[in-house]
Amino acid sequence: MAAIGTRSEVQDRGLALRDAKVFAAQIPELLVQAQQIAHTVMNGWHGRRKRGAGENFWQFRPYSQGDTINHIDWRRSARDDHTYIREKEWEAAHTVWLWSDFSPSMLYASKLALCSKESRALVLTLGFADILSRSGERIAWPQLLKPFSSRHGAEKLGTALMNRPEQPALPQFDGLKRFNEIILCSDFLQPIEELDQILQSLSKQGVRAHLVEVADPAEELFPYSGRTEFTDPETGEILVIGRAETYADDYQRLYQARRAELSDFCKRRGWSYTVSRTDRPASQALTHIHNALSFTSNNSMSGGR
Repeated sequence: MAAIGTRSEVQDRGLALRDAKVFAAQIPELLVQAQQIAHTVMNGWHGRRKRGAGENFWQFRPYSQGDTINHIDWRRSARDDHTYIREKEWEAAHTVWLWSDFSPSMLYASKLALCSKESRALVLTLGFADILSRSGERIAWPQLLKPFSSRHGAEKLGTALMNRPEQPALPQFDGLKRFNEIILCSDFLQPIEELDQILQSLSKQGVRAHLVEVADPAEELFPYSGRTEFTDPETGEILVIGRAETYADDYQRLYQARRAELSDFCKRRGWSYTVSRTDRPASQALTHIHNALSFTSNNSMSGGR
């Protein structure tokens, strides 16, 4: 399914952004936006903490048969008639891969939107990078950055994106290991065969994916009427419709069916899926995926680092 856009929207709003210098120039501003949003989301979040070996206190719990006597906290136990075990935390840092779609359809921005889909996807991706890096996780980007750990991971990723070589529409996910996670930001309007091949490959690798569908409100609502000329930003093909409003119902059914199929695919595999509309705050999607990552930390096995 191709992205939609009237000829004026496609021409006025963005194909010039494909210029490498223009792209690089917008990264610093998007990075600032991302860090501001990430700061509000990560407030009060302390990473992926699990019970286990470590140096920091996790919790007290009652002694049970089989516990090692060396783990008893005698000071806490002396306060009442119970014996307590002092548990320490293990911060399970592992690799979270990030990827944002740079295909031409992502440049689209209707008059209803606050920004292009590409800008929104980059803000989200850099926001994820900031949250994960500050929480001690390793992050990576296919064919661009190998897994690394740094408190300034978002800045490092931003610099790499400014100097990035041309990226494929859908990357090769070489280097991912079992139990890694990946966050994909895209409009997911690629041909279903291509998209299915990538998602099936990730599933077979044992990777847990978080899909963020970036959508322009016009793509979802189809707010067109009368004679309308549409241009496909991917191919440049032009379609002229005499009474655009008569196509709205059929278009919306197809659009929502594609979304439902993608959502069901994720649910069956225990993946997360969310939509970020470009006329709404980016923080909504950031919070949703943050919660999905937090849930994973408390319920998944460790490994595949």
